[in-house]
Formats: sequence, structure tokens, C-alpha cells
Amino acid sequence: MIRRPQIALLPDGRRLHLQDGPIDLIVEATGEVSEIRTAYAAAAESLTGLLDRLCRELPRLRRNAAATDGALRDPVARRMHAAVLPYAAEHFITPMAAVAGAVAEEVLGAMMRAAELERAYVNNGGDIALHLSPRQQFTVGLVDRPDRPSLIGRTVIDAASPVRGIATSGRGGRSFSLGIADAVTVLAATAARADAAATIIANAVDLPGHAGIKRCAASELQPDSDLGERLVTREVPQLSQEEIAAALGGGIECAHGLLARGLIEGASLHLQGATEVVALSALSIDERIAGVPISTPQREKPIHA
Repeated sequence: MIRRPQIALLPDGRRLHLQDGPIDLIVEATGEVSEIRTAYAAAAESLTGLLDRLCRELPRLRRNAAATDGALRDPVARRMHAAVLPYAAEHFITPMAAVAGAVAEEVLGAMMRAAELERAYVNNGGDIALHLSPRQQFTVGLVDRPDRPSLIGRTVIDAASPVRGIATSGRGGRSFSLGIADAVTVLAATAARADAAATIIANAVDLPGHAGIKRCAASELQPDSDLGERLVTREVPQLSQEEIAAALGGGIECAHGLLARGLIEGASLHLQGATEVVALSALSIDERIAGVPISTPQREKPIHA
């Protein structure tokens, strides 16, 4: 018998809460009331059985993407693999790095196939898949760390933007991190791509060999972790301004590389009170976050069509 997810309309009467095991979604849609009801029913139906399907493919999903064969069957599993594959040649990364974003995409896709909506989003623990019809906008809040979020700024995505996915990663998030970033928020064309890129950039914010940073094998904390014996960050001391700048510098360089390859549209990096933004110039994140420096690529292209 297929287990049904927990389904509840939140007290505001607008948002839907769907939960199945570790999958915890907040869904909101705007449009005609009948279309919203249809979309919410489709969201619940799309989540039903999804976790079980992914669990059946878990051994492959926990393997390095470079070594993962093409036998993944579930569309969400294949989406996860496709999102991390651009990084597999240079980094150890498994499809699990894109699971939250890929699940959000799947549920949003089901909603859009079932109903005509003005705007919709699926938020999977901070990883968001987004739909915007013409003239619609979505405000993205940027946080200082994912486990105890405090808003440090925002940017607005409009329908003309290619951004349809947002993800945040960092050492305090739901997954382990190889780096020391408090939070890295990425804007990308899809939620799965943003999820994978946030992991890569957050890992690049680091101070290798720093004596005060405490790390341990991922398997010590979670025996079945896809990271195995790789060292994950557990504690970071108060750093000097020079050390913070050096650590963020690694993430900035990484984000510029992903921007140049078209894998992301922008990123916000935060570490111990310091924030850096890497974005295409027309994104104007710097206008929405007072006092935050913005780093733009040498060869710019507009974010708006």
C-alpha cells in the first residue's frame, strides 16, 4: 500500500503544507480559486510515492555522479543526476546534492500541468522551484545561515528573468558541508541546478588547514552518508577579517566560474557577518542589500530578456 503524505492547509488559508518523511514542502499558488484547488490536489498526488521511488534508487544516488551509470529510472532521480553532472569531472558530488531542488521541481511541474496559475512556488526546506506568469514577481529573502535564518537582504525576481530556482547551502543546513560558509544562496534556471551549485560554492568557501576549524568524517555523524569518510565541517572559530575575506574569496572565484558557464544566474555568500554577491549586473542585488559589495563578471550579459 502506498503511503500518503501528510496534507494540511496552513492557518493563512493560502499555503499548503505537504510532508512525507524528510520531504517537507510549503506550496503556494495564486490564480482562480478552482485552479488553485486543482493545483494543490496535483501537488499532493505527485508527492505520493515519490520518497519510496527515490529510496529504491538510493544506492546509485549516493555514488559519485561521475561513476553513476545511466540506469536511474525515476524522473526525479535522473533530474538530480543531470543537475550535478556538470561538476563531476572536478569535484566529488553525488546526485543527493540536488535532491531537495529536484523534488520541488517535480511537485511544481505537476501543479503546472494540472492548472493555469498566475504564480506558484514549492519551497522544500529553503530550496524553491518557481513559476511566474507575465508581470508577476517573487521576492527572495537572503539569510545569514539556513539553520537559524535571519534576513540579511532580498532581491526580486520578475517574469522576464531566467531564474526559476533558488537554493541555500551552508555548514548549518540540513546536509553536511565541506566548507565553512554560513550560507550560500544561489539563483539559477531550475531548483535542482541551484541546489547543486549552492553545494559546490559553499564547499569552496574554506580555509584548508586552519587549525581552529573542527572537522570529522561524515560517516561518524551519519553512517550511511554519501560523503563517506570525507571531512565535514563541525565548528568554526571566530575568524579575522583577513581570514573571512580569504575564505569568501574561494567561493567568489568558484561562483564566477559557474556564472561564466551559465550554470547559475547569481549567488550571495555569507560568513561571520560578511556578505559578498556575485551576479549578472542587471540582477541589481546590490541595490536591494544595503552595504553589500557586488562582484560582477568581466563579460556581462543582462539577466532580463
